[in-house]
Amino acid sequence: MKIFKFIPILLLVVLVSSCTSVRVATDYDRAVDFNAYNSYAFYKPGIDQAKISDLDKRRILRAIEANLAAKGMTKSETPSLLVSIFTKERERVDVYNNNFGWGWGWNPWWGGGFGGSSVSTTVEGSLYIDLLDAKTNQLVWQGVGRSRLYTGSDIDKREAKIREIVAEILAEYPPGASTN
Repeated sequence: MKIFKFIPILLLVVLVSSCTSVRVATDYDRAVDFNAYNSYAFYKPGIDQAKISDLDKRRILRAIEANLAAKGMTKSETPSLLVSIFTKERERVDVYNNNFGWGWGWNPWWGGGFGGSSVSTTVEGSLYIDLLDAKTNQLVWQGVGRSRLYTGSDIDKREAKIREIVAEILAEYPPGASTN
């Protein structure tokens, strides 16, 4: 009986944890001393290849600048890190079954009901932020954030979404410094 009292709490925890709007994953080279990196520059060849509008590209770069500045890093002509971005976009299709009413179960006379299915499509984007050692051009840290994209024409909402995604990704940098 006691286990039934904890089921609503467990369901609430699962529901709240599944509602995060940005899913983040990171990877890094364990052999690298991240304390040695204190300056950065944008890696133009990588940024030029990102397949998004120039407006969104600039929004992403401004958000990265703000987040790295908050971590005490400075933009420099002779950086210790190079920052590159990469984007992917895909359409996500969700199908929901909406069945209501009665069904066969405990009693053979139950039946009937109504229902159907609904389909929802959203655009999900992935933003990769790559940090490369400026001396070796080797990837030392990568963060990726996946989220539903804002596709409307409200510029404030678009910028807020980009700032949120970048902040969630860079919250994981440097490795081990996260307060999550």
